[in-house]
Amino acid sequence: MSVVIHHNPDCGTSRNVLEIIRKAGYEPTVIEYLQTGWTRPQLLALFAAAALTPRTALRTSKSPAEELGLLDPAVGDDALLDAMLEHPVLVNRPIVCTPKGVKLCRPSEEVLDLLDRWPPGPLEKEDGSLILDASGNRVG
Repeated sequence: MSVVIHHNPDCGTSRNVLEIIRKAGYEPTVIEYLQTGWTRPQLLALFAAAALTPRTALRTSKSPAEELGLLDPAVGDDALLDAMLEHPVLVNRPIVCTPKGVKLCRPSEEVLDLLDRWPPGPLEKEDGSLILDASGNRVG
């Protein structure tokens, strides 16, 4: 199975999702989008596949969204996309793509829905709470 993760190595959730993917036995294609940036067609395709809008994909914390005036609901999708192209950090992460679908994997356990096989348990979130118990069963 092909797995692609749009990853920010500075983000705890993104690092945890990458670790979950690898512990499940996959070696994903890792796209560090802060370095590569985005294209408008790429964002539109990812958002469509993940059932996101530019507004729902907007990272509002630990990003320049507020100072750029993007939190105002009157700001339209085109303006949000333009800002995301200029400031890649505005796109929430990680976004994972597999043959099973595309998802914004926040919280990190969302990635399990995209994998054919799961890693062995126990498995924890970045905050230490359990995702999978010692038997490999999903918690919560």
